[in-house]
Amino acid sequence: MVAENQAVSGARKDLFSRALAAAPGRLHMAAHSHHLWPDATLAAQVQAWEDAAVLADHKWDKAMGHVYPAAQALVARELALPSPDSVVFAPNTHTLLAVLTSAIDRRPVRVLSTDGEFHSFRRQARRWVEAGEITLTLVESDGPDFAERFLAAARGGDFDLIFVSHVFFKSGLVFDRVWELAELARPQGPWVVVDGYHGFRAVPTDLAAVADRLFYIAGGYKYAMAGEGAAFLHAPPGFGPRPVLTGWYAEFGDLEGPPGGVGYARDASRFMGATFDPSGLYRFVAAGRMLEAEGLTTSAIAAHARGLQRTLLDRVAAGAAGPLKDATVLNPPSEAPQARFLALRHPSAQAWKQALAALGVVVDVRDDVLRIGLSIYHDEGDLEAFCAACGALA
Repeated sequence: MVAENQAVSGARKDLFSRALAAAPGRLHMAAHSHHLWPDATLAAQVQAWEDAAVLADHKWDKAMGHVYPAAQALVARELALPSPDSVVFAPNTHTLLAVLTSAIDRRPVRVLSTDGEFHSFRRQARRWVEAGEITLTLVESDGPDFAERFLAAARGGDFDLIFVSHVFFKSGLVFDRVWELAELARPQGPWVVVDGYHGFRAVPTDLAAVADRLFYIAGGYKYAMAGEGAAFLHAPPGFGPRPVLTGWYAEFGDLEGPPGGVGYARDASRFMGATFDPSGLYRFVAAGRMLEAEGLTTSAIAAHARGLQRTLLDRVAAGAAGPLKDATVLNPPSEAPQARFLALRHPSAQAWKQALAALGVVVDVRDDVLRIGLSIYHDEGDLEAFCAACGALA
């Protein structure tokens, strides 16, 4: 096993041989957006199909009796949660967000957030405002004093829901003081929801001290390497016992509720929906177990990626990547917790992405920010190839 604070010795392309071989001319530099799937997930996907064929109706005995608890346990170990029973899965974070918000009794819900949240929250929040379901206060997420401004707004306001990212998807800003919001959280409100999608398995995260007060939402699509269909929510006990938006899976187990009324499970499954495709959980478990077996801790992979980030930025600054030297680096690597992607701001970011795509190089753009995501399947040879392709940009 690799020690928690030790970087891996090199890239592990062997664990991703199928994805890399599937498109040999592609240079995938967007591990923050769609992480390539490791080989272990193919066997898991096939196993899900075979279980459905062999077990038929009884496939749910395995999916819910074995695979689901294994996925919960992986999340609990990664986040240092007191119990895996506080973890509930859903096909996507939008579903979890809608169910969670429905559990707040007050209307309109008074919400505090930022102008830098991901689209699943941004779009839904704007529509809820239009419909009169919520009132929304936004704090600008740019600027070195963001943490102080947001914490001051949270402490000084009267909110039912506080929703904010741990790692911002566009800028790569790590809001490392987000856990201080736990001091405000109460079952009667406000509820604090931390969007951990760009932090889960990217930035070492220990929720042990705040798990009884904070919600945490993330999923398998990015750094968990499992693809879609495996979003999850950590739900602190006693917060939101009876969501209005509810599926029939939430009525299994130890129930509570009014006599003759709608009963809810006491654990996180109170937020469950209904029938879903379990194959995403099969992949989630396979990828998580692979990482554990190989000693690929979040700290180890982050250290590997940080080393590559520094090397790449040195080459960019030296002009080896052509016009990228003129971009502003929004999140230069440091010893502090670091996003697993580089964010480079430049008016030509969109044009660069398109030109690189024509060369078989996959990067990602958000407005005028070019994002370059590095992971355990990257090495210095990939950096050389990337810089060579960027050198051809106008």
